[in-house]
Amino acid sequence: MSKVIRAIAFATVTATTLLAATGCSVARDQQSVGSYVDDTAITAAVKAKMAEDKSVSATAISVETLKGVVQLSGFAKSEAEKARAGEIARTTKNVSEVRNSIVVKP
Repeated sequence: MSKVIRAIAFATVTATTLLAATGCSVARDQQSVGSYVDDTAITAAVKAKMAEDKSVSATAISVETLKGVVQLSGFAKSEAEKARAGEIARTTKNVSEVRNSIVVKP
């Protein structure tokens, strides 16, 4: 019986926390929880696509997303790799803009 009460109490606390958090801002950017989760999903999707693409070094390129805008930074071996990374980001679902700051390293 006490396991059931603990489970109900845990579920209640979890639900209350989630409901309270959705109305609050995340960090100093005043970004909503939903927007933060969306941006995290976009970043993960871009990174996954880059990891699958043999022409892009996913470990040398950093991906950050804020309100649907993807910022690419890091180093590429060629202009073609830089362009391909930008193309991958642009074709990812829910990306509104791509800022490609990748530096081509000779």
